[in-house]
Amino acid sequence: MNQADVLIVGAGIVGLAHALAAAKRGLKVVVFERNPYAVGASIRNFGMIWPIGQPRGELGDRALKAREIWIEVAAKANLHLEQCGSLHLAYRPDEMAVLEEFIQTQGNDLTHLLTPVEVAEKSSAAITEGLLGALWSATEMTVDPREAIRKLPGYLSEAYGVEFQFGHVVTQIANSQVIAGNQPWAGTHILVCNGADFETLYPELYAAHSLTKVKLQMMRTVPQPNHWRLGPSLCGGLTLTHYQSFGDCPSLPALKARIAAETPHFPQWGIHVMMSQNSAGELILGDSHEYGLNPDPFDRTDINQYVLDYLKGFAKVPSFEIAETWHGVYAKLPGQVDLIAHPEKNVTIVNALGGAGMTLSFGLAEQVVAALA
Repeated sequence: MNQADVLIVGAGIVGLAHALAAAKRGLKVVVFERNPYAVGASIRNFGMIWPIGQPRGELGDRALKAREIWIEVAAKANLHLEQCGSLHLAYRPDEMAVLEEFIQTQGNDLTHLLTPVEVAEKSSAAITEGLLGALWSATEMTVDPREAIRKLPGYLSEAYGVEFQFGHVVTQIANSQVIAGNQPWAGTHILVCNGADFETLYPELYAAHSLTKVKLQMMRTVPQPNHWRLGPSLCGGLTLTHYQSFGDCPSLPALKARIAAETPHFPQWGIHVMMSQNSAGELILGDSHEYGLNPDPFDRTDINQYVLDYLKGFAKVPSFEIAETWHGVYAKLPGQVDLIAHPEKNVTIVNALGGAGMTLSFGLAEQVVAALA
């Protein structure tokens, strides 16, 4: 019988974060991944580590802890990580009101309201014509998720002896055992971090929790010419309607109502628009949010055009030539930020981090692994 202290299902960012947290504590860890490497939501995102989107308290602290771990791990694993910060740009009075209220209730030494002149000093990409102001936050960072998800397993293997079983599908879990590739494995603790593939294991539990899926559409430009760099990641007023950190701002309902009346296609497709840049100089653009257990496999060109049109209203870059488009699918538990469940003895399910996997996983893993008996 193959044995380990911790068996982890899934080598996306959630599984990798838990492998690191367990291995740092001296535990023998084995990770199972059905593909040659993870190809789900963990590589289909902006690569943003985005603490500004998390409210004060437990989630904000978790995001900042994850940020610390990212900085440490990126240096040791030779990952490109840019501490770029972020700018939320406001062109309408209701957008500016939300930013002002955010600073009053959740502002700190790392967040400031900037004038258009100050924005221009931070970003050559931000359009300052008609700009009322912006929220600057110093905590945001970017990685290339494709690079990170490919390199982290090698780092974990070399630094901590984590064993990876790629190309091995876990088909059964029972009595502290995992069946993967028709081989039994015994584990003191089993962590199920299989993301949107939640029909494979414990389907009844996921159905009972009303877990759903979210499809998002994204785009990537060609590398920007002459080594042009974006600087801070950028977003506009739509993003204020998306992240929980802005949820208690008194002006937010009026902002949402105005957007729904003027541009109903934005809430219809769950669109908010952001832009980041990776080490290759490519700009990552998106995104949309379609909810349901069976997302349409076909992408819509009108959604991508909505994103591009809105983006060009607040950002100017050397080239918007699109090199790739794609969609990702992640698991979401409506009304909650994650799903931590224990379907049987010694088994913990960690799922439904929504679109915040890159931001929260390392911090959440520290909490989950510390709580293992």
